[in-house]
Amino acid sequence: MATIYILYSPKTDTYYVGSTGNLNDRLNRHNTGRSTYTKRGIPWVIVYEKEYDTKSEAYQAEMYIKSQKSRKYIEDLIAHYKV
Repeated sequence: MATIYILYSPKTDTYYVGSTGNLNDRLNRHNTGRSTYTKRGIPWVIVYEKEYDTKSEAYQAEMYIKSQKSRKYIEDLIAHYKV
């Protein structure tokens, strides 16, 4: 299993899209500054997650979302996300 996730930083008002095999560990790495790109946005909160059967599928979904280059697209995904 692999998960695609979207994080939000209230501090910087930005979103981060990623994929991982262990969401809890990955979130911890983002929030402890061990991820260089997201270090300035601590604290990050998960606002969207979706599981896939394989890492490849999750990575493809991540790349698709990133290719949209649209905050509105990300916010629409989040708005329609049900926990």
